[in-house]
Amino acid sequence: MTEAATARRSRITPEREAELYAAVLGLLREVGYDALTMDAVAARTRSSKATLYRQWGGKAELVVKAIRHGKPDRIGEIDTGTLRGDLHALVRLEDDCTIEQNSALMRGVAMAMHNNPDLREAFRAQLVEPEISGFHQVIRRAIDRGEVRPDCPALDFLLHMMVGGFATRALLDDQPPTRAFLTSYIDAVVLPALGVTPA
Repeated sequence: MTEAATARRSRITPEREAELYAAVLGLLREVGYDALTMDAVAARTRSSKATLYRQWGGKAELVVKAIRHGKPDRIGEIDTGTLRGDLHALVRLEDDCTIEQNSALMRGVAMAMHNNPDLREAFRAQLVEPEISGFHQVIRRAIDRGEVRPDCPALDFLLHMMVGGFATRALLDDQPPTRAFLTSYIDAVVLPALGVTPA
């Protein structure tokens, strides 16, 4: 990247970037991914479309970065000394209101990914792969502590189980996921599948 390009990119302060991301998420909740346009983002944030494209390249990258910005990025750092403690701590990173908002947002984005390969690619690179990496660290520590057998067949499905509990709560029960629900789900489903007896 040239020095001039770096200077242009650095004009957006962290505070301004957070404002832009909040506006993008607001629009996303209002109109959905397909109806969200860079023109609408520019108008909502009093930015030029050229600035938005220069900074983020396009709608998919901007939307995924906005979602990523609001998510806790500390899964791999959680280390309470037990797998149960780590998974419960992960649930406590967000309050019920935030969990509900994120659940609705993710359902909308998941639907849009079916018809938008650029969104799917950005989502996988920016959100899925970092989450997988963080979960691998949590599981590696549980294996090293002797809590989980390294050959446990359910290990390959940990993230599937976690996402499943989060995503299907609204679908099956018509209720948002909550801390209490996710904590109970971890104790009743995830830990037993991994051969861990909840204390």
